[in-house]
Amino acid sequence: MTKTTNTESQSKQQPSVLENLRPLLVDVAVPLGSYYFFKGAFGMGTFAALAWSSVVPAVRTLWSVVKERRVNGLAALILVVNVVGLALSFVSGDPRLMLAKDGAVSSTIGIGILVSVALGRPMMTAGLKPFLLKGDAAREAAWERLASGTAARSAEFLRKERVFSVIWGLVLVAECVARVVGAYTIPVATMVWLSSLLLVVAISLGMVLCARAAAEPMACLITDEVKRQEAAQEQAREQELAVAA
Repeated sequence: MTKTTNTESQSKQQPSVLENLRPLLVDVAVPLGSYYFFKGAFGMGTFAALAWSSVVPAVRTLWSVVKERRVNGLAALILVVNVVGLALSFVSGDPRLMLAKDGAVSSTIGIGILVSVALGRPMMTAGLKPFLLKGDAAREAAWERLASGTAARSAEFLRKERVFSVIWGLVLVAECVARVVGAYTIPVATMVWLSSLLLVVAISLGMVLCARAAAEPMACLITDEVKRQEAAQEQAREQELAVAA
């Protein structure tokens, strides 16, 4: 009975994957999803869809400043992207320029990510963390020790954390450059479908590179830190028993 109760207590303390993903869903998925929803379901123009989809990130950014006295990085970045899109939606007439301006979204996000790394707060960590922790309290604690610099391999962990965001930032900036170059060198009819393909390729490339260079090594570091902590606790218990005896 006690064993069952302890298990239930631990499960209540451990956040679910959905709870870990909630900030990412609210800050990124909802604004982007609502943009395409407003355009597709209601037939809104680009300007109106961007304006309405900016409501959530705007409220989240304002709330974090007033209530938490800090800036919500993801919400603020999506808001900036939407503002850039609103400004560029006034650009019309030249089909090549219209194709090139779509790269502004990728470049804005990419530059924002790179700036966050330079400031010591890698923005892509928010999306990576839930997948590495899987709602496990022991892995959460291991992450905190590694991220705080108190663990033996903290330096390596923090370096991989920065690498993860740097790769995404560079990939998105490169996608923007490729889109702009293609807009002015490739026939418009070809670039219309190639533009979407470039984004798919960029995201796929980013996922592969980040997994090999950062995500997988970070997962191993977390696992090793969990084992190290468990071994230390076991050793402490043995010492207590030896003293008691």
